[in-house]
Amino acid sequence: MTTMTENASGLREFKMPDVGEGLTEAEILKWYVQPGDTVTDGQVVCEVETAKAAVELPIPFNGVVSELRFPEGTTVDVGQVIIAVDVAGGAGAPATEAPAAEQAPAVGAPAAEAPAVDEAKPEGRKPVLVGYGVAESSTKRRPRKGAEVPAQQSPEAQAPQAGTYYAASAIQGELNGHAAPPAARPLAKPPVRKLAKDLGVDLATITPSGPDGIITREDVHAAVAPAPTPEPVVQQAPAAPVQAPAPVVTYDAVRETRIPVKGVRKATAAAMIGSAFTAPHVTEFVTVDVTHTMKLVEELKQAPDKYGMQGLRVSPLLLIVKALLVAIKRNPEVNASWDEANQEIVRKHYVNLGIAAATPRGLIVPNIKDAHVKTLPQLAEALGELVATAREGKTSPAAMQGGTVTITNVGVFGVDTGTPILNPGESAILAVGAIKLQPWVHKGKVKPRQVTTLALSFDHRLVDGELGSKVLADVAAILEQPKRLITWA
Repeated sequence: MTTMTENASGLREFKMPDVGEGLTEAEILKWYVQPGDTVTDGQVVCEVETAKAAVELPIPFNGVVSELRFPEGTTVDVGQVIIAVDVAGGAGAPATEAPAAEQAPAVGAPAAEAPAVDEAKPEGRKPVLVGYGVAESSTKRRPRKGAEVPAQQSPEAQAPQAGTYYAASAIQGELNGHAAPPAARPLAKPPVRKLAKDLGVDLATITPSGPDGIITREDVHAAVAPAPTPEPVVQQAPAAPVQAPAPVVTYDAVRETRIPVKGVRKATAAAMIGSAFTAPHVTEFVTVDVTHTMKLVEELKQAPDKYGMQGLRVSPLLLIVKALLVAIKRNPEVNASWDEANQEIVRKHYVNLGIAAATPRGLIVPNIKDAHVKTLPQLAEALGELVATAREGKTSPAAMQGGTVTITNVGVFGVDTGTPILNPGESAILAVGAIKLQPWVHKGKVKPRQVTTLALSFDHRLVDGELGSKVLADVAAILEQPKRLITWA
């Protein structure tokens, strides 16, 4: 699919590309350029979020930005034009002055000519990024249709000042040169009406203190404030009088918040539904004493040079990763996928090990490619890069494709264990719970030991109960006695 077009005026249009494999849309997270900026071939102009990752888009030509077609936060279909660039070096940013057709009509102009303002707007309007470009409004207002404006009145008397709101009767009264007649509806600005509604105050019961009989915010607050008491004895009385006023509801006390589901979260939701209702899940659990593993972790931390781990982060997860890889090597049938179209089981002779990572944009599962051939230091380096990239939101779509088996470490949240859902297309997922000191029978005596619970979910079409149990038991045995990494590997 081409991502650019050019017209006779020298404008080249850049379209939203397919930055993943078969993705149909992406959300514009941030623009790095504005109309009038000069761009060069290869310069990053915006960051977009697909259903898989956040990606920066470079512009493929030189020129001056003429127009940004969509503001930040907009979800755009693949193939839609998102930015126009003047490659002929023409005028830069759109004019910032509004066309004459958008200005207020002259004083005394007949009301019948008012529709001409609306008819002229589309010709002068520029679809630019919010916050830039053509002004869409004027501080002046034209009189209502049918209202007669005396010729001797000043322009200030014909329209209220910007930011001031009047009832219809008040406007008509001022236009006729006399005070507004009493109206059934109290005069107040919309924010004041909103405040009164939130506080449960009837505006009709308030005596206005503002100009022209307008009710102010102070009037509303005064209506709900408790009456002052002259004697200090009353202030020392029980709390009953203090509870009398109605509770003040602020704008922050919102009962519900709706969050659009898009990007990574939308893709995750769809994938989990598909996985949960396609692959028959089975989950098995085992609780294991990992005291020796924790001692090995401390030893590797204290003497990194001795084991070739200098400059690398050592954690219990690193040894759990290695234990699972050894268990897969001992039980290779677990590393497979289901081909529904051909009704075949696809045995994988490589392990792309996924690591579930929670990010501000949602849960993602990047994987370590060919993890089965990596040494412990190489695995530590790969884990460090994977976590750092995920936290920065820079994980590429390629890093999340082709996974075979996944580990999710729910223990970092203090959770004992869980029943994880398979990453689509994979055969198994191992959940690691929190490692805690617990009473444990060790050599015939109850002692405090480092204990954790493991949970293995697997696709029962690929993995039967015996195979799944063997894999989980092997992982537990290695973590109980990490010296098995030497003999079993």
